[in-house]
Amino acid sequence: YRAITSAYYRGAVGALLVYDVTRRVTFENVQRWLKELRDHTDSSIVIMLIGNKADLRHLFAVTTDDAKAYAESENTFFMETSALESTNVEHAFTEVLTQIHHVISRKALEGGNDQTTLPKGQTINVGSRDDVSAVKKDGCCSA
Repeated sequence: YRAITSAYYRGAVGALLVYDVTRRVTFENVQRWLKELRDHTDSSIVIMLIGNKADLRHLFAVTTDDAKAYAESENTFFMETSALESTNVEHAFTEVLTQIHHVISRKALEGGNDQTTLPKGQTINVGSRDDVSAVKKDGCCSA
């Protein structure tokens, strides 16, 4: 189990922990997932807690204030999203990528010009709003 877990998390620089704001049990499970992340990743990993289904405000089982307080106590970022309405979804990914960039840039500055401190990999193109709109026009994501 440990070998598989270690390989799964190896090199992770960011994580999105998503819970359903209408189901309290999903929020309660965040603590276990957060421990798992912290046990198997570098301490500089960027973690964002995301409360999804924000469009169902009348069914909230987890208040925004409770989730913000928990995120703050665990030193993670926090955001509420609605995948149904596409609210804050792109912003959540953009914010995590921005924070990862800050962490990696800080590590690079602390390491001087030594290129071995920078992670190796490919450039990730997150696209633009036009890309998302084009996909939705094709009807792939509508019910």
